Amino acid sequence: MTEPHIRHIQLLGFEKRFIPSQHYVYMFMVKWQDLTEKLVYRKFTEIYEFHKSLKEMFPIEAGDISKEHRTIPHLPAPKWFDGLRSTENRQVTLSDYFSSLLSLPPKISRCPHVLNFFQVRSDDVNPVANNTNGRKPETFLLKVDTAKKNVSDITGPIILQSYRVIADYEKNSKSELAAKNGDVVEIVEKSENGWWFCQLRNKRGWMPAAYLEPLDGPDESEEQDPNYEGDLHITTKDYSGELDDELSLQEGENVEVIHKLLDGWWVVRKGSITGYFPAMYLQKSGETAPANENPSKRKGLPPRRSTISNANSIHKKERKQISQDTYRRNSKKYLKQRQSIVDTKSPIITEENKEEESKSKPQPAIPPRPSKELILDRCSENTKSKIRTLN
Repeated sequence: MTEPHIRHIQLLGFEKRFIPSQHYVYMFMVKWQDLTEKLVYRKFTEIYEFHKSLKEMFPIEAGDISKEHRTIPHLPAPKWFDGLRSTENRQVTLSDYFSSLLSLPPKISRCPHVLNFFQVRSDDVNPVANNTNGRKPETFLLKVDTAKKNVSDITGPIILQSYRVIADYEKNSKSELAAKNGDVVEIVEKSENGWWFCQLRNKRGWMPAAYLEPLDGPDESEEQDPNYEGDLHITTKDYSGELDDELSLQEGENVEVIHKLLDGWWVVRKGSITGYFPAMYLQKSGETAPANENPSKRKGLPPRRSTISNANSIHKKERKQISQDTYRRNSKKYLKQRQSIVDTKSPIITEENKEEESKSKPQPAIPPRPSKELILDRCSENTKSKIRTLN
């Protein structure tokens, strides 16, 4: 059995909290060796105390004996007073620190001190509830840009989007969030595959986007229009369609995505056929699967909006929906136009075209037939003697 260890630590951002007094906590998504992911919250003072203890445990790697042997990354000490700006500016440093820490030899990166520090605590599962005057914690998310890693990419205080739950949802794993019809949740992260990371009062977890609707109207402003040109993807897993409008495909097949829907069920085209297919089983052509994949990738397939029979929307107007007949009709129209453009650039050569083309070209002149005497004159003596014999 594999020994417990941490595969990856991702800094999501931080929260400004007001109980028992104003303070800041950093949010980390910790991926373990069994591919489970846990959300934990840590103050910087805790992180720095952890760092100091780690240095005491490994004095050689900490550079206490010889600075040239130091491998444990540096971490600046906390300031006398930590405000919003210093908390914000420290995020890139923390991301680099934990990335470097996990790259150290196992005796350090997998030691009990590191593992225990990132174990889920009770206050990680149930953060301090809002105070009596209703003031919520302010969430600041870090926009990850691995190419820049610039502090200027950090957002200001984010007012998280609020969505209403349209039907009771019972969670199927510890990382999911259960909710009742009519609950209002805040969205921390929207994943393309249909699983959204939500916050409901003092609890957080993954929910299917199909169970959520915007408060201001039935339609999603973020949902894209169909793109009949298609975006080439490869299927990463076999799927057998359960409904008539779903496609059954094998792993490794090429398809064109023509409409990305937020519930995680995309409309794809295979040849001239269109149908729904789970986004979780699709990967853009030419790209490799990320080493640190989204935790929602390991969940089961999210339900489709059309399959929630007890949905109870607060909006009188129904959500816009395109039928598969419309997708197929528009897709065939686009494919026909695309083929006509190809035919214009590369006309088909038929027998009639060949004949017309030959007529239009100038014909080569036929030389006159040489006389009998000229032919005999050019023959060899042997040939001439044979001709005389025949005569």
